[in-house]
Amino acid sequence: MDISGARALVTGGSEGIGFGIASALKAKGARVAIMGRNQDKLLAAVEKLGVKGIQGDVSREVDAQSAVHQFVTEFGGIDILVNNAGFGYFAPLVELEADKFTAVFATNVTGAMLMGREAARHFVEQESGTIINISSTSGLSGGKTSSAYSGSKFALRGMTECWRAELRPHNVRVMLVNPSEVQTPFFAKVGVQQEMSPKKLRPEEIAAAIVGALEIDDRGFIPEFSVFATNPF
Repeated sequence: MDISGARALVTGGSEGIGFGIASALKAKGARVAIMGRNQDKLLAAVEKLGVKGIQGDVSREVDAQSAVHQFVTEFGGIDILVNNAGFGYFAPLVELEADKFTAVFATNVTGAMLMGREAARHFVEQESGTIINISSTSGLSGGKTSSAYSGSKFALRGMTECWRAELRPHNVRVMLVNPSEVQTPFFAKVGVQQEMSPKKLRPEEIAAAIVGALEIDDRGFIPEFSVFATNPF
Protein backbone atom coordinates (compact mmCIF):
# COMPACT_ATOMS: atom_id res chain seq x y z
CA MET A 1 0.00 0.00 0.00
CA ASP A 2 0.97 3.61 -0.37
CA ILE A 3 1.44 4.79 3.21
CA SER A 4 1.45 8.44 2.17
CA GLY A 5 -1.97 9.79 3.03
CA ALA A 6 -3.08 6.58 4.76
CA ARG A 7 -5.11 7.07 7.93
CA ALA A 8 -3.56 5.17 10.85
CA LEU A 9 -4.64 4.74 14.47
CA VAL A 10 -1.99 3.43 16.87
CA THR A 11 -3.02 2.28 20.36
CA GLY A 12 -0.53 2.56 23.20
CA GLY A 13 1.20 5.24 21.15
CA SER A 14 2.43 7.46 23.98
CA GLU A 15 5.76 5.67 24.39
CA GLY A 16 7.87 2.70 23.43
CA ILE A 17 7.03 0.63 20.36
CA GLY A 18 3.74 2.46 19.73
CA PHE A 19 5.48 5.83 19.73
CA GLY A 20 8.09 4.48 17.32
CA ILE A 21 5.45 3.11 14.97
CA ALA A 22 3.49 6.37 14.98
CA SER A 23 6.66 8.33 14.27
CA ALA A 24 7.65 6.08 11.36
CA LEU A 25 4.18 6.18 9.81
CA LYS A 26 4.03 9.97 10.06
CA ALA A 27 7.49 10.22 8.46
CA LYS A 28 6.08 8.25 5.52
CA GLY A 29 3.26 10.77 5.11
CA ALA A 30 0.49 8.92 6.92
CA ARG A 31 -2.19 10.79 8.83
CA VAL A 32 -1.75 9.44 12.35
CA ALA A 33 -3.54 9.45 15.68
CA ILE A 34 -2.32 7.77 18.86
CA MET A 35 -4.47 6.45 21.69
CA GLY A 36 -3.37 6.23 25.31
CA ARG A 37 -4.74 6.01 28.84
CA ASN A 38 -2.47 8.48 30.60
CA GLN A 39 -3.39 12.02 29.59
CA ASP A 40 -0.06 13.61 30.52
CA LYS A 41 1.98 11.04 28.58
CA LEU A 42 -0.44 11.25 25.67
CA LEU A 43 -0.21 15.05 25.46
CA ALA A 44 3.59 14.94 25.64
CA ALA A 45 3.73 12.38 22.82
CA VAL A 46 1.26 14.33 20.70
CA GLU A 47 3.43 17.43 21.03
CA LYS A 48 6.59 15.54 20.05
CA LEU A 49 5.01 13.69 17.14
CA GLY A 50 2.66 16.33 15.81
CA VAL A 51 -0.25 13.89 15.57
CA LYS A 52 -3.77 13.71 16.96
CA GLY A 53 -4.23 12.24 20.44
CA ILE A 54 -7.21 10.23 21.64
CA GLN A 55 -7.43 9.47 25.34
CA GLY A 56 -8.99 6.18 26.30
CA ASP A 57 -8.56 2.68 27.68
CA VAL A 58 -8.81 -0.04 25.03
CA SER A 59 -10.16 -2.51 27.59
CA ARG A 60 -13.29 -0.36 28.05
CA GLU A 61 -15.82 -0.97 25.30
CA VAL A 62 -17.15 2.57 25.38
CA ASP A 63 -13.62 3.96 25.00
CA ALA A 64 -12.83 1.68 22.07
CA GLN A 65 -16.04 2.65 20.32
CA SER A 66 -15.46 6.33 21.00
CA ALA A 67 -11.83 6.22 19.84
CA VAL A 68 -12.60 4.73 16.46
CA HIS A 69 -15.61 7.02 16.03
CA GLN A 70 -13.48 10.07 16.85
CA PHE A 71 -10.79 8.93 14.45
CA VAL A 72 -13.16 8.27 11.56
CA THR A 73 -14.94 11.57 12.14
CA GLU A 74 -11.64 13.48 12.20
CA PHE A 75 -9.98 11.76 9.24
CA GLY A 76 -12.99 10.72 7.15
CA GLY A 77 -12.22 7.01 7.48
CA ILE A 78 -9.56 4.57 8.65
CA ASP A 79 -7.01 2.52 6.72
CA ILE A 80 -4.68 1.09 9.38
CA LEU A 81 -5.20 -0.02 12.96
CA VAL A 82 -2.12 -0.88 15.00
CA ASN A 83 -3.13 -2.80 18.13
CA ASN A 84 -0.08 -2.05 20.25
CA ALA A 85 -1.55 -1.28 23.70
CA GLY A 86 -0.47 -3.87 26.23
CA PHE A 87 1.41 -4.55 29.44
CA GLY A 88 2.85 -7.43 31.43
CA TYR A 89 2.56 -9.06 34.82
CA PHE A 90 5.02 -11.76 35.85
CA ALA A 91 4.78 -14.20 38.75
CA PRO A 92 5.06 -17.95 39.39
CA LEU A 93 1.84 -19.91 39.01
CA VAL A 94 1.56 -20.48 42.76
CA GLU A 95 1.73 -16.72 43.37
CA LEU A 96 -0.50 -15.44 40.56
CA GLU A 97 -3.07 -12.86 41.62
CA ALA A 98 -6.34 -13.26 39.76
CA ASP A 99 -7.10 -9.55 39.44
CA LYS A 100 -3.70 -8.77 37.92
CA PHE A 101 -3.92 -11.78 35.63
CA THR A 102 -7.36 -10.67 34.44
CA ALA A 103 -6.19 -7.11 33.90
CA VAL A 104 -3.46 -8.25 31.49
CA PHE A 105 -6.00 -10.17 29.42
CA ALA A 106 -8.44 -7.25 29.56
CA THR A 107 -5.94 -4.99 27.78
CA ASN A 108 -3.84 -7.39 25.71
CA VAL A 109 -6.69 -9.55 24.45
CA THR A 110 -10.11 -7.99 25.04
CA GLY A 111 -8.78 -4.51 24.25
CA ALA A 112 -7.29 -5.70 20.97
CA MET A 113 -10.59 -7.39 20.12
CA LEU A 114 -12.66 -4.29 20.86
CA MET A 115 -10.45 -2.03 18.76
CA GLY A 116 -10.21 -4.63 16.01
CA ARG A 117 -13.97 -5.08 15.93
CA GLU A 118 -14.68 -1.38 15.64
CA ALA A 119 -12.09 -0.86 12.90
CA ALA A 120 -13.09 -4.02 11.02
CA ARG A 121 -16.65 -2.79 10.65
CA HIS A 122 -15.29 0.09 8.56
CA PHE A 123 -12.81 -2.11 6.72
CA VAL A 124 -15.50 -4.59 5.67
CA GLU A 125 -17.75 -1.80 4.45
CA GLN A 126 -15.01 -0.16 2.38
CA GLU A 127 -13.50 -3.49 1.25
CA SER A 128 -9.98 -2.51 2.36
CA GLY A 129 -7.87 -1.99 5.46
CA THR A 130 -5.03 -3.37 7.56
CA ILE A 131 -4.92 -4.55 11.17
CA ILE A 132 -1.50 -4.98 12.75
CA ASN A 133 -1.47 -6.77 16.10
CA ILE A 134 1.70 -6.29 18.14
CA SER A 135 2.39 -9.53 19.96
CA SER A 136 5.74 -10.82 21.26
CA THR A 137 8.10 -13.75 20.94
CA SER A 138 6.56 -14.62 24.32
CA GLY A 139 3.49 -15.53 22.26
CA LEU A 140 5.55 -18.19 20.47
CA SER A 141 7.20 -19.81 23.48
CA GLY A 142 6.26 -19.60 27.14
CA GLY A 143 8.66 -19.19 30.03
CA LYS A 144 8.84 -19.19 33.79
CA THR A 145 6.64 -16.56 35.53
CA SER A 146 5.05 -15.56 32.18
CA SER A 147 1.64 -17.22 32.51
CA ALA A 148 -0.25 -13.93 32.24
CA TYR A 149 1.82 -12.18 29.58
CA SER A 150 2.62 -15.20 27.39
CA GLY A 151 -0.91 -16.48 27.79
CA SER A 152 -2.32 -13.19 26.56
CA LYS A 153 0.03 -13.11 23.58
CA PHE A 154 -0.79 -16.70 22.62
CA ALA A 155 -4.46 -15.67 22.73
CA LEU A 156 -3.75 -12.63 20.56
CA ARG A 157 -2.03 -14.84 18.01
CA GLY A 158 -5.06 -17.13 17.90
CA MET A 159 -7.44 -14.21 17.45
CA THR A 160 -5.26 -12.84 14.67
CA GLU A 161 -5.61 -16.09 12.74
CA CYS A 162 -9.38 -15.99 13.17
CA TRP A 163 -9.64 -12.40 11.94
CA ARG A 164 -7.40 -13.16 8.98
CA ALA A 165 -9.69 -15.99 7.90
CA GLU A 166 -12.77 -13.79 8.26
CA LEU A 167 -11.44 -10.62 6.68
CA ARG A 168 -9.33 -11.73 3.72
CA PRO A 169 -12.43 -12.03 1.51
CA HIS A 170 -12.95 -8.30 2.15
CA ASN A 171 -9.40 -7.38 1.04
CA VAL A 172 -8.40 -6.72 4.64
CA ARG A 173 -4.85 -7.64 5.67
CA VAL A 174 -4.33 -8.87 9.24
CA MET A 175 -0.72 -9.11 10.42
CA LEU A 176 0.92 -10.29 13.63
CA VAL A 177 4.28 -8.88 14.72
CA ASN A 178 6.41 -10.66 17.33
CA PRO A 179 9.21 -8.44 18.67
CA SER A 180 11.86 -10.00 20.88
CA GLU A 181 13.36 -7.87 23.64
CA VAL A 182 13.05 -4.16 22.83
CA GLN A 183 14.53 -1.34 24.90
CA THR A 184 11.39 0.41 26.15
CA PRO A 185 9.77 1.39 29.51
CA PHE A 186 7.99 -2.01 29.49
CA PHE A 187 10.44 -3.69 31.86
CA ALA A 188 10.59 -0.84 34.36
CA LYS A 189 6.80 -0.96 34.67
CA VAL A 190 6.91 -4.59 35.75
CA GLY A 191 9.75 -4.00 38.18
CA VAL A 192 12.52 -5.55 36.09
CA GLN A 193 15.78 -3.74 35.48
CA GLN A 194 16.59 -3.98 31.77
CA GLU A 195 20.24 -4.03 30.79
CA MET A 196 20.62 -1.43 28.06
CA SER A 197 22.86 -2.20 25.11
CA PRO A 198 23.63 -0.70 21.69
CA LYS A 199 23.14 -4.23 20.32
CA LYS A 200 19.56 -4.66 21.52
CA LEU A 201 16.47 -3.73 19.55
CA ARG A 202 14.91 -0.29 19.70
CA PRO A 203 11.35 0.71 18.76
CA GLU A 204 12.79 2.03 15.49
CA GLU A 205 13.62 -1.48 14.25
CA ILE A 206 10.10 -2.74 14.93
CA ALA A 207 8.62 0.31 13.24
CA ALA A 208 10.84 -0.08 10.19
CA ALA A 209 9.82 -3.71 9.80
CA ILE A 210 6.15 -2.75 9.98
CA VAL A 211 6.57 0.01 7.40
CA GLY A 212 8.24 -2.48 5.07
CA ALA A 213 5.41 -4.98 5.52
CA LEU A 214 2.79 -2.30 4.87
CA GLU A 215 4.43 -1.13 1.69
CA ILE A 216 3.97 -4.45 -0.07
CA ASP A 217 1.40 -4.11 -2.86
CA ASP A 218 -2.08 -4.79 -1.50
CA ARG A 219 -2.41 -7.97 -3.55
CA GLY A 220 -0.14 -9.64 -1.00
CA PHE A 221 0.81 -9.36 2.66
CA ILE A 222 3.00 -10.90 5.36
CA PRO A 223 0.68 -12.73 7.80
CA GLU A 224 3.18 -12.94 10.65
CA PHE A 225 6.80 -12.08 11.34
CA SER A 226 9.23 -11.87 14.23
CA VAL A 227 11.99 -9.32 14.81
CA PHE A 228 15.12 -10.41 16.65
CA ALA A 229 18.31 -8.55 17.52
CA THR A 230 21.16 -9.89 15.39
CA ASN A 231 23.49 -10.37 18.37
CA PRO A 232 22.20 -8.85 21.62
CA PHE A 233 24.95 -10.40 23.76
